[in-house]
Amino acid sequence: MPISEIHVCQCADCVQPEEHSNKQIHKQMNLLLSRLDEQQRRWYVAVETNRIGHGSLRWLSLIMGMDEKTIQRGQQEIEQGLVERPSVQVRLSGAGPPRVEKKTQL
Repeated sequence: MPISEIHVCQCADCVQPEEHSNKQIHKQMNLLLSRLDEQQRRWYVAVETNRIGHGSLRWLSLIMGMDEKTIQRGQQEIEQGLVERPSVQVRLSGAGPPRVEKKTQL
């Protein structure tokens, strides 16, 4: 799996030029996200959102660069115990781009 680009936090603490105690933890959170697959990212941010509570959805969306609807989807999947999610593959069967048939010339 290729490593994705590391998101740069856009929260008020991180965009200011002065050092802030949250900058380092936000960098670490985004570094971790860059090493996870798409569903693991969604679940990690969902758990953090649930842990922090009120107002965290929008705040973590800024920090992680993830759409709020994606985080909400992760929250729903976590709440359902991940029963609908495959344990081996990242995407559900039939998801993703259509298969490309190999073309051969005779």
